[in-house]
Amino acid sequence: MRPTPRRALAATVLALAATAALSLPAPPSEAATAPEAVCTPTQAVANGGFESGAASWTASSASLITTRAGQSAHGGTGYAWLGGTGSTHTDTLTQSVTVPSGCARATLSFWLHIDTAETTSSTAYDKLTAKIGSTTLATYSNLDKNTGYARKSFDVSAFAGQTVTLALTGTEDSSLRTNFVLDDIALATEDVTTPPADGTRTPIAPSYTVSLSSDTTGTVWTGHQSATFTNASATPLAEVYLRLWDNYHGTCSAPPITVTGVTGGTAGALSVSCTALPITLATPLAQGQSATIGFDLGISVPSGADRFGHDGAFSFIGNALPVLAVKDGAGWHLDPYTNNGESFYSLAADFRVTLDHPSGLLVPATGTSVDTPGSSGRTVTTATATQVRDFAWAAGPFSKISGTSAAGTPVNVYSVTGISSSSAQSMLTTARTAVDAHASRFGAYPYGELDAVIDNNFWFGGMEYPGFVLDLVSTTALTHEIGHQWWYGIVGDDEYTSPWLDESFTDYATDLALGKTGANCWNSVSWASSAEKITNSMAYWDTHSSRYSTVVYGYGKCALHDLRRLIGDTAMAKLLKDYATSHWYGVSTTAEFKAAAQAATTTDLTSFWTTHRIEG
Repeated sequence: MRPTPRRALAATVLALAATAALSLPAPPSEAATAPEAVCTPTQAVANGGFESGAASWTASSASLITTRAGQSAHGGTGYAWLGGTGSTHTDTLTQSVTVPSGCARATLSFWLHIDTAETTSSTAYDKLTAKIGSTTLATYSNLDKNTGYARKSFDVSAFAGQTVTLALTGTEDSSLRTNFVLDDIALATEDVTTPPADGTRTPIAPSYTVSLSSDTTGTVWTGHQSATFTNASATPLAEVYLRLWDNYHGTCSAPPITVTGVTGGTAGALSVSCTALPITLATPLAQGQSATIGFDLGISVPSGADRFGHDGAFSFIGNALPVLAVKDGAGWHLDPYTNNGESFYSLAADFRVTLDHPSGLLVPATGTSVDTPGSSGRTVTTATATQVRDFAWAAGPFSKISGTSAAGTPVNVYSVTGISSSSAQSMLTTARTAVDAHASRFGAYPYGELDAVIDNNFWFGGMEYPGFVLDLVSTTALTHEIGHQWWYGIVGDDEYTSPWLDESFTDYATDLALGKTGANCWNSVSWASSAEKITNSMAYWDTHSSRYSTVVYGYGKCALHDLRRLIGDTAMAKLLKDYATSHWYGVSTTAEFKAAAQAATTTDLTSFWTTHRIEG
């Protein structure tokens, strides 16, 4: 063996060391890391509301995107109308969209109305197909006809990072037309940090069936109620809570709301000043399982012109029906009743309520009502409401006038004795104008008719329930309460935790409806302490009640006016319309709204939230 010269050996060692250095993994602090995709929540469909005509869309006919009479928009004035010829025909509407990458979820949604002259109940003659890329998402037909609009949504996360064609194709056969009407098409992405959706809240999809009969005055009601619901949580649901809100207006020894004879579970002891009743279910529910509980119900309306009370012969019955409490990651929400009116947190539900009463009493109620003759001298009012958070009614010898808004919403005004006919007519005009003004900004009014009950003795001013409001003779107050149909009713929130999400938003909507710009309103802001914030809960405001209206209503709407001025009128209008659409019948949180607002502008809003004391 020939020995290796010393210099050559040294060179070899250095070369091997260099090779090893290249091949060994770097220490963690030095390792090269590929940048993670960052999600910017956005809306990828351009001109999804068709308010800019055919811009960004390719249509097989110029008449597909329209504002013409014969159909109506879900929001605004423009919409897409496919079909409707009654002859062999195909319509297509397409748009190329890029689905952003780096987000946890991408959802395509649109609002669809179908009406048809077809009479079959079994054959799909005319069809609408929705596709993204080469994937068919859904096919609808004349068999899917509906009243009004219905929201359709699809998870399209699999297309993240791709540019694909969104295609809607309507086909008709040789006779009998079918109209496929689309509006507010959106493809929204959500960040992984987006708070949990409604699926984590439970129990979901409540359905209440109620049958009550009143005494001769309409102040005492007795009967039966049942509630069917589903557990949405991965954790078994062993119990539920009923909220008996109106027991606040009595005592635990003589509660105005009584629940007895429970079936489907075992009732426990009342808590939270007798406003919360636990019911242990007969069998715990696994995720996706449903159950029904039933009980006998008694309601005694106390004296007083209140949300729950009677002003002489006129009874007002708000929050009297027991509703299911909400459980989420924070546990059961069993907050106390507050006289400021922001106690309530419930998920959208269906109600069918039958009210048997003397024929001399008119009974306005949530939902759409039908009166039929009952036993001698009595009338049965059956009210049906879908996707509402509560149910309210009134009973008394009201004076009633009716009308229809320009957009087609039936409006009824019920007045107590002492309200002049001119005042009632003024409130009818206000209600007709307000419901259309709010609908044009936030989406079509979905609750059928709208009832306004007017009494100038209401100490609280006004109060909102789905499709039903209590109010004074006041244009501003009535416009405000009707605005709550969107901000609380359609877009729900935990009122006790975040009252600003319905009151500030509704007061802002009221300003817009009345043509007020909120100019310079933030100049008058003066905080009482460092702890005072727009986003404080009712636990704070109940101990600082003199500041509640000033901050939550006044400063809150001013903050939204300031946000509009910062990001621009068009961007703000789109933000609120899109936000309402994405939270339709859902639950809003402060964090979700802040994220949506940030996604609507390139301006960093961090300092805006700090200055306006909007936290969460």
